[in-house]
Amino acid sequence: MPKHAIPGYARLNRTHKLSAAGVAAAGAAALVFALVPGSADAGQNDTAAVQNVKPVAFSAVDSAARTQLETLGKQADASAQQAEKDAAEARKKAEDEAKAKEEADAKAKAEQERKDQEAASRSADRAAAPAPEPAKTYSNDLDGWIREALDIMQKHGIPGSYDGLYRNIMRESTGNPQAVNGYDSNAQQGTPSKGLLQVIDPTFQAYHVEGTSWDIFDPVANIVAACNYAAATYGSMDNVNSAY
Repeated sequence: MPKHAIPGYARLNRTHKLSAAGVAAAGAAALVFALVPGSADAGQNDTAAVQNVKPVAFSAVDSAARTQLETLGKQADASAQQAEKDAAEARKKAEDEAKAKEEADAKAKAEQERKDQEAASRSADRAAAPAPEPAKTYSNDLDGWIREALDIMQKHGIPGSYDGLYRNIMRESTGNPQAVNGYDSNAQQGTPSKGLLQVIDPTFQAYHVEGTSWDIFDPVANIVAACNYAAATYGSMDNVNSAY
């Protein structure tokens, strides 16, 4: 039988083909041994024996070879199918890993872009925010004390003007923050008037404004407390034109 007529032969590798050839050779050797002259059946009946044995022996070898080749063909098919299955699984695994990496890279990129946007937004906010105004300074004299007192009074809603404060300060102490009246009725009662606007201690403590000094001789604290008292009593220090 031609080799190409045997099922699965074309798919066999060299090892499988050699195995099949071995099976055929073994069968042929057994047949030749059976026909060697001088054996128990040699003689007149040799020709008949050959005629009787030859078809049976080669038929058995041919059948065995076909069976072996079919078995090997099936094994080769199974191996090929398994190889295809393994290759398909390997491709799928590689595709899954590539997809997972792509998703991870995309997520990392999106997160970095978000952080960059937040950083840019913060920078823009800082750039857009107005610079804080420098701390206001005042001269250490009557003009500076009055101006600082007026700013504090404005924050606390205490009325008064520069002219009204200046006029009363000059009348009460001539601008001396350490002035003390030791001869008026308050002094006779043990509570002399003190400071720029001649405030007695009980009045200063009662009308003291938060954020200023508790020292009655502090010029700014003295002005603000006196104006707070004048606002409650006269409406404003601007309305005071004599001792109050």
